[in-house]
Amino acid sequence: MDFLNNLEDGWTIYLWLVAGAGIIIAAIVAIRWAAKNEQFDEDIKYVVFDEDDKDKMSDEEFKKAMEVNKHQEELRDKYLKEEAEKRAEAKKKAS
Repeated sequence: MDFLNNLEDGWTIYLWLVAGAGIIIAAIVAIRWAAKNEQFDEDIKYVVFDEDDKDKMSDEEFKKAMEVNKHQEELRDKYLKEEAEKRAEAKKKAS
């Protein structure tokens, strides 16, 4: 604590600059991650719909919703398969 009291006036601005730079870097990393992981996909809104919602949507919207659901299920299956392979490989290495 004595160290902080012995510093010259104006040192806190540098602390704020470092904190601000850290926040900006974290925001850039988060946006980059989101872009790579399809988090900005406008069609994601269709995932909440299923076959029971056909009467609430136009034919175009319903068709789009079913296409998006099919694509999301394919991505999920691919992800689960990759995770299963990683677990099997890790288990194999551990043995």
